[in-house]
Parts: sequence; C-alpha cells; structure tokens
Amino acid sequence: VSNRPSITVRDILTASCSQPVPQCGYKCVSCCRLFPTLLSVKIHIQHSFQEGYSCKVYYHRLKALWEKEHKEQEAAAPRV
Repeated sequence: VSNRPSITVRDILTASCSQPVPQCGYKCVSCCRLFPTLLSVKIHIQHSFQEGYSCKVYYHRLKALWEKEHKEQEAAAPRV
C-alpha cells in the first residue's frame, strides 16, 4: 500500500498541456507514447512497469513537485 496520492486525469492533462500532440490523442509525458484516449494513458501509467517504463514514478514525482510548489506559493502569499 502506497502513501502517495493517486495520479488523476487532471494531473495527466496538466502535464500534457506543455506537450502538444500533432495528432488526435494523448501523450504520456514520461515516455512520449501516444494513446487514443485519456483512459488508455491512465491505464498505461498504472501498468507501465510491466512494459519496462517508469511512467508511474515520473508522474508521482511530478505531482509531488507541483504540490511542493503550490505549498511554497501559498506560504509566500500575503495574508489578509
């Protein structure tokens, strides 16, 4: 059982915004593979270790960095 928060569809979409895909579909930002649906990307990420990829680790680290950055921004924001 992992204590890490799960990777959500929103996380995948946020990560892929900086990586435009030249054709219809979604791109795994970690391994750059293209998938026809958002669900297929999420399934790929969950089971990437079976294919020899570390996409799940990549997305967990990316999410942790986003959360850290968000907390730092909240801490730096002036309180009213």
